[in-house]
Amino acid sequence: MNAYPPIAEHGIVGDLQTAALVSSAGTIDWWCTPRFDSPSVFAALLDSERGGSCQLSADLAEAEVTIRQLYLSDTAVLVTRFMAESGVGEVIDFMEPIRDPAPTDRHRLVRIARVVRGTLPFVLSCRPRFDYARAAHTLTLHDQCSAIFRGPGTDLHLQATDPVSFHAEGDDVSARFTLSAGETTVLVLTSMDSDGAVPVPLVREAVIAEFEACRAFWQSWLRSSTYRGRWRDMVNRSAITLKLLTYAPTGAPIAAATMGLPEQVGGERNWDYRYTWIRDASLSVRALNDLGFAEEAYAFRRWLRERLEAGDTTSGEPLQIMYRIDGDPRLEEEILSHLEGYRGSAPVRVGNAAADQIQLDIYGEAADALAQMSDIGGISGWRAIANLIDWLTENWDRRDEGIWETRGGQQEFTYSRLMTWVAFDRGVRLAIEHSRPADVARWTRERDAVFYQIIERGWSSKRQAFVQHYATEVLDASLLLMPRMGFLSSQDPAWLSTLDAMDEELVSDSLVYRYDPEASPDGLRGVEGTFNLCSFLYVEALARAGRLTQARYAFDKMLTYANHVGLFAEEIGPSGEQLGNFPQAFTHLALVAAAMALDEQLDRAEARPDGS
Repeated sequence: MNAYPPIAEHGIVGDLQTAALVSSAGTIDWWCTPRFDSPSVFAALLDSERGGSCQLSADLAEAEVTIRQLYLSDTAVLVTRFMAESGVGEVIDFMEPIRDPAPTDRHRLVRIARVVRGTLPFVLSCRPRFDYARAAHTLTLHDQCSAIFRGPGTDLHLQATDPVSFHAEGDDVSARFTLSAGETTVLVLTSMDSDGAVPVPLVREAVIAEFEACRAFWQSWLRSSTYRGRWRDMVNRSAITLKLLTYAPTGAPIAAATMGLPEQVGGERNWDYRYTWIRDASLSVRALNDLGFAEEAYAFRRWLRERLEAGDTTSGEPLQIMYRIDGDPRLEEEILSHLEGYRGSAPVRVGNAAADQIQLDIYGEAADALAQMSDIGGISGWRAIANLIDWLTENWDRRDEGIWETRGGQQEFTYSRLMTWVAFDRGVRLAIEHSRPADVARWTRERDAVFYQIIERGWSSKRQAFVQHYATEVLDASLLLMPRMGFLSSQDPAWLSTLDAMDEELVSDSLVYRYDPEASPDGLRGVEGTFNLCSFLYVEALARAGRLTQARYAFDKMLTYANHVGLFAEEIGPSGEQLGNFPQAFTHLALVAAAMALDEQLDRAEARPDGS
């Protein structure tokens, strides 16, 4: 159990088709290839013994060593520094973004080791475990610095430059070498189809040029950002993270880079997040679009329109809540019983059975995303949108599982109703603004019917607040989105009363719970931490309500929970530890929205003569 680093002790590198996590000790303990949702090659995060990893670090077991990890400014290039009396060295990890929009089976993960002062010994241990550690592999050593691990359908080539000399340990590889000040060696892991051509021999200078090109790519991409606010470092890091979690060939963002990391250590809330949720993705691209990254927003909306036009869902409804990154709607869930789970948190699940759930809110998030486009597509694109809204007129007043994918039964969730109101509202706007044929009168009637239902049944006179669903007095932090979606003014007395009620029930030291699972059972055992998405939505809601001192204090405190390189998981545990899949798109998109809202309100306050 002690072999597991904290979830937060990682950075992420990626090439916009796949991504790897590198621990602060220099170990790659998560990598799925050739896609985000492919089987893992390294999965030590889910089983430290069986999962597989690739360690490259200073070999200073007998000496004191200080380790620091950081990103090169405004890039996704990760640096792990090792500082000891004998010398100072570092390992630079990166994957150069793939410029070709077509998906590929070939991916390169580059590790550069160098020493800047004195002398440092290094240790290498490469232990791949293919197909979530279910499949055996064979090892072939071509020479002292070239090896190939052959797995089922995927090969992993390991190459290095002098002075590295590989040694076989069964079907794994190890090496020890020493570098002095000014010396550099390069290690490259190349995954490819088993029929792929063998990589060309490494040339140190060519790999260094690849490193410079990677750094230039990210710095150039980030220059498109229009954000000039008070929290540029954190907003830039969140933007890069959202970009890293987007599958470039389709424009589909994933919810997180990992699967199976627990919301409670030892608990059963361990889900596979390497897929595209309509909700998460729509909000992610809204955050990127608000920052000025129009290309990413356009690519996702094109993917979304394709899903609507295809209509290929397992439920037969216009959309389902999540898809594989290529649009495949089949995400059968299975348990990997051979993996013990992070620090014993079983079961480890691959796939996601929640894909079959009915969550009506996704139609609102989808419509909101499409409504931000200046070009809503051709005839077939509009017909797909109109058919969706027409379908919703007959289907919005149903029970569903709600935004949090609880497995405790369907309810009439207030947030689901809120987002169906959004779907009708945006549909009406699109039809009018683009002069498209639609039954606008009916859409308007249904929009208003949803509004009145929420006001009458989603409001609790006892709590003086909007509640989670119509049969409960429990509160739900998803309703923090009410003002942003335009359902209520941020100054509406009913909204301010709801915000006060949430302060009392859901907020703990500025951290926000999604809901109270004891008061509203979700069908699962155990408890969970505060939800980072909700904590940032709370900041945004406070800012828009004019409670700027409280909002800024809550935001500053939330930033202290970021890890050492500015990344967030899904939740914060009782001791301030990060929990859940990592890094989490939901958290980073909400950070961006909170920062922008807080900047806007602070600027307005400072512009007023009295500064209030």
